[in-house]
Amino acid sequence: MERFDYAKVAPGTYHAMLGLERYLHESGLEEPLLHLVKLRASQMNGCAYCLDMHWKDLRAAGETEQRMYGLDAWAESPYYSDRERAALAWTEAVTNIREGHVSDEVYEQVRKFFTEKELADLTFAVAAINGWNRLNIAARTVAGTYRPAKLRAASH
Repeated sequence: MERFDYAKVAPGTYHAMLGLERYLHESGLEEPLLHLVKLRASQMNGCAYCLDMHWKDLRAAGETEQRMYGLDAWAESPYYSDRERAALAWTEAVTNIREGHVSDEVYEQVRKFFTEKELADLTFAVAAINGWNRLNIAARTVAGTYRPAKLRAASH
């Protein structure tokens, strides 16, 4: 059972987080990449609401089941691009900062595929999804009811 609704009890902060999301979706980073990063961080953090959301967003964007199912083992899977691999390695390093912080090795890997601005935006995306994961886990936001914007628009 949901404990509380941030949009109702803390609308200013909630809308500030949504502003960050709007920026990220206009940043130039590829939409599927953003959703892969968000899904991977949500897997690591065990956020059921965000897992449901980003799985559905990826499916609505045309992502293959194989790539979504294989995301837990992206490093051993052949169906991710080098840019995606770098972003996923960065996501894991930034999410798992207690495990040695973000290494120079991961930084050098990601810098081969991302400009400085893209890397800053990617880092904001990872920070944002980690924040959303923690917010939804704390509030016990109920998973399963989310509908992707593309599907909502098509039903109107």
